[in-house]
Amino acid sequence: MPLQNVIEFDAVGLRYGQGAEVLRDVSFALPAGSFHFLTGESGAGKTSLLSLLYLSQSPTRGHVRLFGKAVRDIPRDDLPDIRRKIGVVFQDFRLLDHLSAVDNVALPLRVAGYDESEIRKRVTELLMWVGLGAHLNAKPPTLSGGQKQSVAIARAVINRPLILLADEPTGNMDDRSAARLMRLFVELNRRGTTVVIATHNEGLIRTFPYPRMHLTNGRLTVYPVGYSPEQPVFKEAGRV
Repeated sequence: MPLQNVIEFDAVGLRYGQGAEVLRDVSFALPAGSFHFLTGESGAGKTSLLSLLYLSQSPTRGHVRLFGKAVRDIPRDDLPDIRRKIGVVFQDFRLLDHLSAVDNVALPLRVAGYDESEIRKRVTELLMWVGLGAHLNAKPPTLSGGQKQSVAIARAVINRPLILLADEPTGNMDDRSAARLMRLFVELNRRGTTVVIATHNEGLIRTFPYPRMHLTNGRLTVYPVGYSPEQPVFKEAGRV
């Protein structure tokens, strides 16, 4: 029987050190194969929420489940296998400057033990698709911000993860490039990947009909397609 929810949060709180909570009583469940935008003002907690999802942070309180397993109960030795099922696009790219675009994107496949001929074929096809066919051997310092973001996105999706998390993935791109990469995310989602994209781009949200999770001062509300936090009918909506 297929897994119904790949992500579940139950009354999750997160604080750094002795400071105030940056996430408060966050509860939601994302079904396998769903697609959500994550929105909120700067400082609302979007990056912190994503960090819990890709296991770089542990909640201060509450419960997080990934792939049907309570995160706090996953043995440390099993964490790398869980992380390999999650593709992440970071705002700061996190590329290795001494490696070419091809070798940066190939890293997840090499870790997984793929044959080099298969790696080269898949990586080259994907980089050409995202518009970097002329830059396969270029190293990150020679690329523009948008090109670096394209490499980072290609690396995140090359092994067809079960979950894709993206933090402002189109922030350094022109509208045409952003639309092309969104179509890549949509195709991955069509094939079964659960997608969460943090963005400030209201144009993307209007163009692509997916529900939105919105953070306000660390609290989360889920809005259905076509609704936003500005609409009065949802001002008092229960937080999901």
